[in-house]
Amino acid sequence: MKPYRMTDMYQRTHDYLRLSVTDKCSLRCTYCMPEDGLAFFPDHCLLSTQEIIAMVDNFCQLGVDKVRLTGGEPLMRKDILEIVEGIHQLSAVKDLSMTTNGLALKRLAQPLRDAGLHRLNISLDTFDQKRYRMVTRGGNLKQVLAGIEAAIAANFDEIKLNVVVIQGQNDQELRDFLSYTFEHDVTVRFIEYMPIGQANQKKWQDAYKGVERVFDICHQEEWTYRAIEMKGNGPAKNFQMDGAKGRFGLIHPISCQFCAACNRLRVTADGYLKACLFWEDEINLRPYLTDFQLFENKVKEALARKPENHEMALDIEESKLSEKPTWRHMSQIGG
Repeated sequence: MKPYRMTDMYQRTHDYLRLSVTDKCSLRCTYCMPEDGLAFFPDHCLLSTQEIIAMVDNFCQLGVDKVRLTGGEPLMRKDILEIVEGIHQLSAVKDLSMTTNGLALKRLAQPLRDAGLHRLNISLDTFDQKRYRMVTRGGNLKQVLAGIEAAIAANFDEIKLNVVVIQGQNDQELRDFLSYTFEHDVTVRFIEYMPIGQANQKKWQDAYKGVERVFDICHQEEWTYRAIEMKGNGPAKNFQMDGAKGRFGLIHPISCQFCAACNRLRVTADGYLKACLFWEDEINLRPYLTDFQLFENKVKEALARKPENHEMALDIEESKLSEKPTWRHMSQIGG
């Protein structure tokens, strides 16, 4: 029997689910939330433990075998270990990962690994404590670094550090992050800033910094590097410098769009399916969790409407977007 394949009108196969388990976060990162914060969803609006597991199970029947838990900050959920264990027990899930700000990892890294989590992505935009407090609006860098060490000790299959590169904020630290890979078995991923959920979509250009700059630094330092293949089919282009334990990757949704190979679907913490991160279009799946046929029809409906690309790089003052951008901020989608 051939495996189920979810495809859209552009023949892209979707086998990867990014599921937000909460919109709440212990930080207020400048690129993720507005300065005055957000009104979080009441608890009853969030998917329950069993609803989350049922959601993943339904998607597995539609061909998904890779799942990433996101937020907000997923480790703020008191039932996160139960969620991880429940998803891990679904035989169709071959890869279970999580994106976290790392603040709770010193306590939870080993329990997460024991519950069945395979991989971790940890957000870390700077090594400077003062700058970290500014970027996160109050975070403790030492707490995150301790969490990274705990995650390394827990022996996850893979650990990635997500660095959102922002002009004038942390772009001067690219060299430091590259150096970090010489002694640490992690993958540092440099991510271009994306204009999600902004009232002024033009404003993103002030913060944008192309990540190709890392190659200039390698040349200046005379660090030789080579392209490498890594597990999965995500958007990063990955490299490793000679003599380094770790690796670095580039994710550039603006300068080098990866929409043509997009294989992911996103479900928000309140149960809405977003086939594309950027656009407003979304479908509430929560009412259909116990009726698989209706669930499948709604997913197919979303895929039928999935656009060819996100158009984030358009000159918005001179070009008209084909659709309306999402009202949600990044923390409400799950990235």
